[in-house]
Amino acid sequence: MEAVLAHLRAAIERGDYAIGDKLPSEAELCRTLEISRPVLREALRALQTMGLTVSKTGKGTFVVASAVEDPTFGDYAASDLLEVRRHVEIPVAGYAALRRTPENLDHLAHLLDRMERETDTTAWVAMDTLFHLAVAEAAQNPVFRRVIEEIRDALARQSAFLNELGGRREQSNREHRAIVEALLDGSEHDAVEAMSHHLDRVETTLTDIVRPPGKGTDTPTEGDPQA
Repeated sequence: MEAVLAHLRAAIERGDYAIGDKLPSEAELCRTLEISRPVLREALRALQTMGLTVSKTGKGTFVVASAVEDPTFGDYAASDLLEVRRHVEIPVAGYAALRRTPENLDHLAHLLDRMERETDTTAWVAMDTLFHLAVAEAAQNPVFRRVIEEIRDALARQSAFLNELGGRREQSNREHRAIVEALLDGSEHDAVEAMSHHLDRVETTLTDIVRPPGKGTDTPTEGDPQA
């Protein structure tokens, strides 16, 4: 899927498909690129998330931008989502370290163990959002949980995007483990640092995915997974 996405993205950024153009049909793309329809549809969804295309039911997929600027996850732009997460989840982690109950810790530890064993990305993404909700619950302030609930769908979409295109799952598990260990220790400082690091890595991976291809990577081949 990454190779197909790189191929289509580069074609759009080169101008092979200009703004307003309709991409070839799924059947034509599958035939031309010699790929299955599920793989193509994953790549098309990623293009839309990146903000390069829009899908119109019954009409096809149309190019709406020539370069990736700010992906959208559900109702929210990535930059807006990350800004809010920094202002909410970092202090929330500190409060959670000071206020967590034994039940909160047991729930987080059990959830983290399941995430570290999970191999299915869809199931892992669902638990990823539950993890961040559980940290908010440990802060013992229902408003924090309500805020995370509001952005829960966007968090799931962002998590899926980062895992599909950035291979974030194992790294994220390690970052989550550091957060839980800080909560176990009751260290506000360490919890804040661990959550800050986690969000820094999220931002770095997003930047790596959406930045314009470097010199020499503007003409990827179908077999090149890193365009």
